[in-house]
This record gives sequence, C-alpha cells and structure tokens, in this order.
Amino acid sequence: MAEATPTLTLERVFASPGLDGPAPRAVKLSPDGRWLTLLRNRPDDRERYDLWGYDTTGGGEWRMLVDSEKLGSGRELSEDEKMQRERARVAGLKGIITYQWASDSTGVLVPLDGDLFLARIDGSVLRLTDTEETELNPKLSSKGGYVSFVRDRQLWVGAVGAEAVPVTPKEGELIRWGEAEFVAQEEMHRMEGYWWSPDETRLVVQRTDEAPVGVVTRAAIGATGTKVFDQRYPVAGSDNAIVELFVIDPDGGNKVQIDLGPERDIYVARVDWAPDGSAIYVQRQNREQTVLDMLRVDPKTGASTIWFTEKAARPDYWINLSDNYRFLKDGSLLWWSERSGYGQFYRFDGSAWETLTSGTAPASHLVGVNEAEGAFFFRRIDDVLTGQIYRASLTEQSAPQRLTDPAFTYAASMDGAGRNLILTRSAPDQPPQHLLADNAGQPVMWIEENALGDSHPYAPYLAAHAMPEFGTIPGEDGTPLHWMMLIPRMEPGKRYPVFFSHYGGPGPQMVTKGWGGTLAQAIVQKGYIYFVLDNRGSANRGVDFEQPIYRAMGGVEVRDQKKGAEFLKSLDFVDPDKIGIYGWSYGGYMTLKQLQADPGLYAAGISGAPVTRWELYDTHYTERFMGDPRQVPEAYEKASAIPDATKITDPLLLIHGMADDNVVFENATEIISVLQENNRPFEMMLYPGYTHRVSGPQIGPHVWNSIFRFLAAHGVTPPE
Repeated sequence: MAEATPTLTLERVFASPGLDGPAPRAVKLSPDGRWLTLLRNRPDDRERYDLWGYDTTGGGEWRMLVDSEKLGSGRELSEDEKMQRERARVAGLKGIITYQWASDSTGVLVPLDGDLFLARIDGSVLRLTDTEETELNPKLSSKGGYVSFVRDRQLWVGAVGAEAVPVTPKEGELIRWGEAEFVAQEEMHRMEGYWWSPDETRLVVQRTDEAPVGVVTRAAIGATGTKVFDQRYPVAGSDNAIVELFVIDPDGGNKVQIDLGPERDIYVARVDWAPDGSAIYVQRQNREQTVLDMLRVDPKTGASTIWFTEKAARPDYWINLSDNYRFLKDGSLLWWSERSGYGQFYRFDGSAWETLTSGTAPASHLVGVNEAEGAFFFRRIDDVLTGQIYRASLTEQSAPQRLTDPAFTYAASMDGAGRNLILTRSAPDQPPQHLLADNAGQPVMWIEENALGDSHPYAPYLAAHAMPEFGTIPGEDGTPLHWMMLIPRMEPGKRYPVFFSHYGGPGPQMVTKGWGGTLAQAIVQKGYIYFVLDNRGSANRGVDFEQPIYRAMGGVEVRDQKKGAEFLKSLDFVDPDKIGIYGWSYGGYMTLKQLQADPGLYAAGISGAPVTRWELYDTHYTERFMGDPRQVPEAYEKASAIPDATKITDPLLLIHGMADDNVVFENATEIISVLQENNRPFEMMLYPGYTHRVSGPQIGPHVWNSIFRFLAAHGVTPPE
C-alpha cells in the first residue's frame, strides 16, 4: 500500500534544509576562467553560507574553500553593516555573503563577521584585519596590489598583507568617505562609494555630507528593551545628502575634485573608469529623475563635459536606472535605454547612436560582452512571462540568437571576457538549477542540478504539487493583465476560498513561468485557491504599462486588482464571499487602499509593513513616481492611506516589524491611531526587534499561522 503524501506545513516551509533545494549564491568564474566558485548554504542551516570552489580543468570535486563557522568569530555586526545588509536584502543571511576574486586568480577576498581574509586556492587563509570595528565595502584593487575598505567613516587602503591606513580625513559624524549614501544604496542599487582605476594608481572616492538630511528618530523596539537611533533619512520633499567626488592616489595624496556641475541637488547614479583609465564617467541624474547626463571627466583635473544626455521616454514618465551598459575598449559605449518605449540596446561612439536591438519584447539585463567576437549577451522578456538569454552583434542590428530553452525561464551572468555563461533556470515544476555553459549556450557542467529525485527535500511533497494555470483579463482600458492561479484538490459542486496575493507597486513582476516557491503550495494544501495578478505599473511590459502610476499611486493598481477579484467571483468553483487579500510592503499599502476603495468586495485583508503616507518614504523612490510633495501635495493626499482609513469596514490584520528602517514603524502607528481614535475594529501582530524582513525558522511560521487564524476567525475557510 502506497504511503500517503505528507501535508506540507508552514513549519516545514521555513525549516532547513530548504524545500527549494540547494541555493548557491554569487556564482563566479576566476579571471583566468579556471576556477568556479560559489557560496553554498548548509543543509542544517539554510541561511548560513560557506565559500566553495571547483577546478574546471582538473575534473575533481567541489571543495570548501572557507568554512564560515571555523573561521568566523560570530561577533555582532556594526549597526552600519546591519543597515547595509538590510538595503542589499541580505540581512537574514549568515556566514559569507560576498567575496571578490584577485585579478591574478590566486585568491579570493572574503569578508566575514566584520573582518577580512584572503583565501588562497592552495587552501591557506591570510587574515587581513582583526579589529572590533567593521570593515565595510572591502575591495581588492584592480591588479590585486591593495586592499581597501571603509572603517569609521574613512576610506582605508593598504598593500595586501600590510597594515591599512586611513587615506581620507576624519571629519565628524556627518561626513562619510567611501560610502554610498542611503538613497543610493536603498533605491539606486549602488552600494559602492569608491572606485579603483584600471592600473590601480588612482581612486575615485565619494564624500557624503549628511548635514542637510533630516533626522528620523527610529525606535528599534525589541523584546527586552528599545534602542533609539537618530537616523538621517531623507523623506520625500526634503533635502538630500550632498555628494561630492574626488580623485586621489592610494595614499590619499594628489586629491582632485570632480566637477559635477553647478546644481547641487542631484543624484550621482553611477561612476565608472574607462577601460584604459583615460577618463572617468559619471551618470548625473536630476532631482526629478527625468534627465540623466553622462559626464566625461578628466582624471588629472576633475574637469567634466556632458558626453550625452538621456531623457525620459515621455514627459509624464521617469528614467529607470540600470547596470545594463559597458564601456568598450575602442572608447564607445554599449547602452540600455527605454527611449523607444521598451528597454533595448544601443551603441554610442561619442557622436552617433546605433540601434542594436528593437521590438516590443523588452531587454531586461545585460549579461556580458565578448569584444573579441563582437558579441554581447542579454536577457529578454519573451511572452511577458519568461526570461531567455540571447546573443547579439555589437556592430550592427541583426536578429538576436536565443541560447536557452523556452521550457524554462532564465537569469544569467558571465565572466569578464564573455567566454562562459552561468545560467540559472527554473520552471513551475522545477526549482532553480544552475549550470555552466559556453557562450553558444551549450552546457559544460552542472553547478547545481537540483533534480527532484528521491533525495531532494521536496520529494515527499511532490505528488501533491499544484501546477499553475495562467491567463489574462482586460484592465479598464483593455490592457491584458496576466494572472496565475494554483488550485487545490476540489470536490465537485463545492466552492473554495481565495488567497489573493499582490504586490502592485512599480518594479517587481509577480506572474512568471518560473518556480513559485513552496509557501504558495502550503497555502493551496490548506484548501485555498492561490491567485496573483500583475497590474499596470509593474515591470517588463514597457513604458506605457508602467506609466499609469505616475503621480497616482494607489489608483490604477487598485482598480486593476479589482478586475482580478471580479474575475474570480465569476468562476463557479470560487466562493465569492471568501476572497482574502494579502500584501507586504507596497503590497501592504495596496491592501489598505483596496479595502478603502471597495468595501465588501473582499472578505478580509492582511497588510504587512505598509507605507501609509508617502511623505514618510524616501526621496529617490517616492519622487520618481509621485513628484515632489511640495509641488504636488494633492497627489500625495490622494495616494495616502490615512485620510480614508475609516472607510475600512472589512476585517483587517496589520503586521509590522517594530525595528523597520525601510518602511519605518511610524507608518503603522499613524494608521493604528486613526483607526483607534475613530473606534474602528482591526487586528494587529507586531514583531519586536524585526525589521522589514519578518522571517526565520520560527518567526516565519508564526507570521503565517497568525494570518490563517485571522482568516479562519472571519470565515475565510475551505468548505467542509
């Protein structure tokens, strides 16, 4: 008699080993192409990572290069590093979270527990620092002669193996050298604050003056006490930090300031050296984020000229920053732009532009460049729901060549010379797999096959795996909106509740044909239909699909999600009185706006870590979409979840981490106060000591068990 399939519990979803299988991170090839390295998580602790390596020429086996438990001290990280990890979305990870290859391929720079190590391929490990202070943003210089890092708001540099010394002045608590400012880290995805020249004789270093930035008193409320942080946090409509750039020698001498122009209220989006070191390129964005100037800077004098200007694709839109560009050896630039209405690639030689890709399938990421073969590699969004890897010509527009299997959706990276692809692929019935391929897309070896065999952690639950259904419904303007649905085992004639999950905000695309994770599977096994819809404003559909949220957040997204609810209510297997909605962060904001806009449409709503008033969120993100609240206060008033809070009549569960430094806890307390002062019923679950990420082996199940107890208490339950 066959064994019954075990129930997939919420406790098992968050336990180790992870049900998705091994989850390697930061897969890299050494500069000489011989060594393949990655960070591998442990079977007994899925959030702790160690450094592993494989000799691709020797046919040997994977071996651990650095054991994070043996080498690490376990010392608590500094507050600065904790916050950097929050902004890099790796706060929940332990052990080794990043590393850098030396240019001669003999070793790897490894930060661990606030100190630095140089791990040699021969198995030896050289300790570079041993201090109570944390070394932030560590780097090996371009040729491997120096190690550099930020400590206590100064940039430190030293020859490898020698003592590092500060090469920038100590100027008090409000001046930081070598660090990206808050909004650069959180919203521009720029974590760097200094850049080595190709010959390692000079550095560009950022000086940040935080004096103009307002102070937000952030109370990190823990289980046994409260820590209060006076955090420099530039809320929408307020002053940003003053960012300056200087060029210095490795010892701090010969300092030259870069001319960023007369306007000080700007964003420094990206900084790059030309491949031959003859120029520095700085991407300067205006405060409105509608114009981006590429400055070409003389490293000797700091003098700058505008090399070209990129403008928003339409007057009621913004510029989406990216890392999809590469400076080429001949002095030209491979550049990604949405100027056609869809992200595509162009080449600029200093005087003229050449279109290299076109069409309505957006190019989403530059994967790599092989100048010797005159080719570049990129990820394109096909049929809206899958990412495929393509090869295209660097010299002319021609039909790009697809290198990957359309049965999967892909992400990819390459070595610096564009010789090999590191592919990550998944499908609705296949968790992520990692493989090494040549630049024609032909497999070389599995990095992590992650086959769903008998030994896979998910194998006991595979028989009950629900495959998704996909479809579209028309939005109010007729635009097709893509949805995904997982359906539980149903009995004829019975109607089932819906767990309607959403994000809704600009950026993330939720509906894809990739692996959806096991949390949704556990929800389905509880007897719920799991449903997701991508509204207008989300990514990978082009400018016109994203644009409707311009100065109107909390509007079109709410109406599009309503179309999803009306579609669900039309299905004969859906219980129309049992549609519960859930979202976190922007999704939490959406829950509030949906309940306010359409009382009675939904049976209940769960709002996790919501923004409730956009004046509480930061400048770069908020003003990109909403404008400056000092200029368009009416747009902010309409987008706020506070004025109409009392319109919420359906059951509401509010969840928030009480030490959140991203969507600060004041967002929760403001709406809590309004609801209480107006005698409106609601429920809440607050998590002392937790930030924007409220998850872990025990806390994760607690969050989700709380959600389903709330739904059960309000009758959003499967049929008997």
